[in-house]
Amino acid sequence: PSPALSFALVNAVAVLIIACPCAMGLATPTSIMVGTGRAAQMGVLLRKGEALQQLKDAKVVAVDKTGTLTKGRPELTDLVLAAGFERASVLAQVAAVEDRSEHPIARAIVDAAKAEGLHIPAVQAFASVTGFGVRAEVDGAKVEIGADRFMRELGLNVDDFAAESGRLGDEGKTPLYAAIDGKLAAMIAVADPIKDTTQPAIDALHALGLKVVMITGDNRRTGEAIAKLLGIDEVVADGKVDAVQRLKKEYGTLAYVGDGINDAPALAEADVGIAIGTGTDIAIEAADVVLMSGDLGGVPNAIALSKATMANIGQNLFWAFAYNVALIPVAAGLLYPFNGTLLSPVFAAGAMALSSVFVLSNALRLKRFKAPL
Repeated sequence: PSPALSFALVNAVAVLIIACPCAMGLATPTSIMVGTGRAAQMGVLLRKGEALQQLKDAKVVAVDKTGTLTKGRPELTDLVLAAGFERASVLAQVAAVEDRSEHPIARAIVDAAKAEGLHIPAVQAFASVTGFGVRAEVDGAKVEIGADRFMRELGLNVDDFAAESGRLGDEGKTPLYAAIDGKLAAMIAVADPIKDTTQPAIDALHALGLKVVMITGDNRRTGEAIAKLLGIDEVVADGKVDAVQRLKKEYGTLAYVGDGINDAPALAEADVGIAIGTGTDIAIEAADVVLMSGDLGGVPNAIALSKATMANIGQNLFWAFAYNVALIPVAAGLLYPFNGTLLSPVFAAGAMALSSVFVLSNALRLKRFKAPL
């Protein structure tokens, strides 16, 4: 009706105000900002924004053993010698080689040799054999140290130590083998205590419906003993990158948790790499998420926060779209032919501001997020 131009102008202004995409523009970034801030308060540093979204979709969490599930400060507990070898000589030579390694198990062997007052000789031609062990020359003798698969690679039979190895594995100890000048010289066992926070973290991950897999470069039997103790679903004692690739194909989105130099390739290969903050710099650099607390408890917290944040974003987007879908037709005059109702631009502006306030308020609810641990 007349004045048609006035009605049209008022309705056009109301439609423009209602259609202002403020709420939609705020829906995602505000939730992410509050979510990452809450993560930081919980000791979880999200180095990449995509990690917050991908953690929600994780189906399996793969974890390194040494330094992640355990304290990473193992102690030498057993040294079983082959016939014809002396303890002091073997331990000194093994400690000399391991002194060049940064692995926690290596430090335990070196500390044990020093505690017994043994002289640690110099080494030459030190080399690390990825996934197997280390080798070097000590006082003219070739010394090679590693897991049972390394000895088999060298053509040495470890069956003579089978009984002792089984006993040590059942006790959760890690048996290593030392070969000197091509002869199997000794079996070395170390024990690494499990962190107090590990069991609650595994239980929390299971409560979130996730499968937990241990990937270890140590002896499989040792890994299975620890896995049984903690209730871990599966143990993989193969190459870590290959294991990550297989688990991704088998289960889907995978998060890998590690702390060492040898974990860096697996952290980069995983959908979400999670580094223990007390670990090596290269592991932290390769990861998407860093747990500043230094224990596994941050993993279920980060995953639960990811789920809460993505749900919060969904709520915000639903409100922003529903608000536009419901009010744009009203602002355009849909109700006028029926009951003469028109939406004033003043009320349209108020409704638009209210939608933004709702989105912000909903996002701020994440500040009250309660972590599982």
